Amino acid sequence: MSWGTELWDQFDNLEKHTQWGIDVLEKYIKFVKERTEIELSYAKQLRNLSKKYQPKKNSKEEEEYRYTSTRAFLATLNEMNDYAGQHEVISENMTSLITGELTRYVQELKQERKSHFHDGRKAQQHIETCWKQLEASKRRFERDCKEADRAQQYFEKMDADINVTKADVEKARQQAQLRHQMAEDSKAEYSSTLQKFNSEQHDHYYTHIPNIFQKIQEMEERRIVRIGESMKTFAEVDRQVIPIIGKCLDEITKAAESIDHKNDSQLVIEAFKSGFEPPGDVDFEDFTQPMKRTVSESSLSNSRGDGKSEPKFGGKSKGKLWPFIKKNKPPPPPPASASPSAVPNGPQSPKQQKEPLSHRFNEFMTSKPKIHCFRSLKRGGAGPEDFSNLPPEQRRKKLQQKVDELNKDIQKEMDQRDALTKMKDVYIKNPQMGDAASVDHRLAELGQNIEKLRLEVQKFEGWLAEVEGRLPARTEQARRQSGLYEAQNTSAVNSCAQDRESSPDGSYTEEQSQETEMKVPATDFDDEFDDEEPLPTIGTCKALYTFEGQNEGTISVAEGEMLYVIEEDKGDGWTRIRRNEDEEGYVPTSYVEVYLDKNAKDVYKSLQKISE
Repeated sequence: MSWGTELWDQFDNLEKHTQWGIDVLEKYIKFVKERTEIELSYAKQLRNLSKKYQPKKNSKEEEEYRYTSTRAFLATLNEMNDYAGQHEVISENMTSLITGELTRYVQELKQERKSHFHDGRKAQQHIETCWKQLEASKRRFERDCKEADRAQQYFEKMDADINVTKADVEKARQQAQLRHQMAEDSKAEYSSTLQKFNSEQHDHYYTHIPNIFQKIQEMEERRIVRIGESMKTFAEVDRQVIPIIGKCLDEITKAAESIDHKNDSQLVIEAFKSGFEPPGDVDFEDFTQPMKRTVSESSLSNSRGDGKSEPKFGGKSKGKLWPFIKKNKPPPPPPASASPSAVPNGPQSPKQQKEPLSHRFNEFMTSKPKIHCFRSLKRGGAGPEDFSNLPPEQRRKKLQQKVDELNKDIQKEMDQRDALTKMKDVYIKNPQMGDAASVDHRLAELGQNIEKLRLEVQKFEGWLAEVEGRLPARTEQARRQSGLYEAQNTSAVNSCAQDRESSPDGSYTEEQSQETEMKVPATDFDDEFDDEEPLPTIGTCKALYTFEGQNEGTISVAEGEMLYVIEEDKGDGWTRIRRNEDEEGYVPTSYVEVYLDKNAKDVYKSLQKISE
C-alpha cells in the first residue's frame, strides 16, 4: 500500500490532507496548553484555599489547633498544599514533554512538507514541459506533411498542364521534393520527442512521483505516530503523580483517624477549668425578725438613703454569685448638696455626717485598683504580670509556661556566654587572632541578663508555688503592712484578682466571692465599711457609633443607645459607662456624647480631691 502507486493522480488532495494533519497537531498542542493552564490555576486556587484556612501566627486560632480535630484539619490543609504541588508538576511535565516537543516538531514538519511538495511541483512542471515539446513537434510534423501534400499536388497539376513551361514544372517538382524532405525531418523529430516524452512520463509516474508521495506518506505516518505518543505521555504524566496524590489522601485519612474525642474533651477541661469549687447552699434570711444594726451601720444606711443593712468586712459575707444569678446592686447615693432632711432618719450629728464621706473615700480608694485593672485589660488585652486576673488553674498553667520560657532564655544566654568564653580563651592563647578584652563587655552584659532572668524565674516560681499551695498565700493584713496596698501595681493586681470571680468561660466578673473575700481583724476603721459599692452615676451618654467591645474590660454599645456615665475620661481616651446593674465597662470617648450631671460631678470631684 503506497500513496505513490495508489494516489499517483491525487497530488492536490494529498496537499490538503497533510495540511489538515498539521492543523490537527496544532489543535492538540493548544488543547494540552490549555490543560496546563487549568492545572496551574487549580493548583493556585488550592494553595490559596489552604493558606486562607491556615492558623494565623500569634492569634487565638493558633491556640485552637491543640485539639486533635483541628490538628487533623491542619494536616488536611498541609496535604492539600502538597496535592496542589502535584498538579503543578503535571503542568510542568506537560509543558516540557508535550507542548514544547510538539511545537518544535510542527515547525520541522512544516518544513519537510514544504520540501516534498516543492519537489512534486517541480516534477509536474518538468513533465508538463516535455508534453509541450511533444505537442510542438507533433504540430510541426503535421504542418510539414500538409505542405508536402500541397506541393505534390501542385507539381502534378503543373506536370499535366501542356501550357506550362518545362522550367516551371521542374521548379514545382523541386518544391515538392523539398516539402517531402521537411516532412520526413519533422517526422523523425516528432518520433524522437515522443520517445523522450514517454520515457520522461514513465519515470515521472513510476519513479519520481511515487518516491515523493512515499516520503509524504512517511511524513504523515510519523505525524500520526507522534501524536499518539504524545497522548500516551499525556496519560503517563497524570499516572506518575497518582501515587503521590494517593499518599496525600492516605495522610488525610490517617489524620482523620487520629481524631480522639476523649482527648479533645480533656483538653477543654484543661483549657477552661477554673479550680473553684461550686457554690454552697444559700443561707435562709429571715426577714420576719427585726434586724439589729450597729451605730456605724445605721450611719452608713442613713447616709446612703437605702434603709438596708450592709455586712462588715469582719462579719458574714455574701454568697458567691454565678453568671446565672443576677445581683441587685443598691441605687446610687444622694448628691452631696442634698439637705439633711432628705435622709430618711433625719439630721445626723457632725460625726455621723462625716462617716458617709469617709466611706465614699474608702470606696474610691478600693475601686482604684479595679479601674487600673480594667485599663490594663482593655489596652491590648494584656493582664497583670502575675496573671492574677485568671482562675487558679489557668493561672498555674500561664505561670508554668512563663517559667519554661524564661528557662529557655536563660539557656540561650548561657550558651552565648560559653561560646564567648571559649572565644576569649582562644584569643588569650593566640593573641594574633583577636583581642581577648573585646569580649569582656559582652560577657558582662550576658551575666547581667542571666541574673535578671534568674530573678524573674524566682519571682514567677514564687507565684507558681503560691498557686500550687507550696507557699502560704499572703493575707490582706500583710499586704497593708508591707506598704504595697496603696496605689501600687501589685496592689491593683491583687485587688483586681480579689474583686473578680471566675465565670464558666474562664473570665472574671466583678462580683465578690466567699473564697476571695478579705479576712482581716475587725478594727474601728474597718467597722465603718462594708462590701464595695458600685461607682455612682455622674451623668448620661449617647452612643454616636457602634462599638464592639472585644477586649476584657470593655463593653459593646449600639449606635443611638443611651447609657449611664460612672467615670470620666482620664486623658487616656476611654470613658467608663454602665448599661444596667450588671453591665459596665469602657468605651472610646470619641464614640459617645456625654451629658454630665453637675451635682453628681461635684460629688465625684470632691471624692477625688479627698483621695488625693
